[in-house]
Amino acid sequence: MTRRLISSGSALEAKVGYSRAVVDGDLVFVSGRTGLDYSHDTLAEGAADQTRQTFVNIQWSLEQAGCSLKDIVRSTLMVTDRADIPEIMDVVGEHLRDIRPASTLLICGLVRPEMKIEIEVTARLP
Repeated sequence: MTRRLISSGSALEAKVGYSRAVVDGDLVFVSGRTGLDYSHDTLAEGAADQTRQTFVNIQWSLEQAGCSLKDIVRSTLMVTDRADIPEIMDVVGEHLRDIRPASTLLICGLVRPEMKIEIEVTARLP
C-alpha cells in the first residue's frame, strides 16, 4: 500500500505543508484537530462543545482514510487550561471509553488563544 495524503483543501494546508491525515500502510496518522466548526467557521466558547466538535473533525479525517473512531489506537490531547480537564474528559470518555487507546494529555498553548483543546490520533485501518 502506498502513502496517501488526506486534505480538506484549505489554503493553510498548502501554505504550511501538512495534511489532515496520512495513511501509510495500515496506519492512519491524523493531525491535531481542534473544535473549529468548518461548516460555519465558528468556534464554540465552552471546552465541552469544542471537544465534541473536535471529535466530529477527527471522525471526518478517519472516514476519508477508510476507518472510524473505533479504530483509534493512540490519542494525544493538548489542553490549554487545567480547569477544563474534567469537562473535556467527560466528552473524551463519551467517544473513547469503549475503545481505550493509549493516550497522553498535555497542558500547552494553542495557535489561537480561544482554542481550548486539540487532539491528535493514530488509527489502524480495519
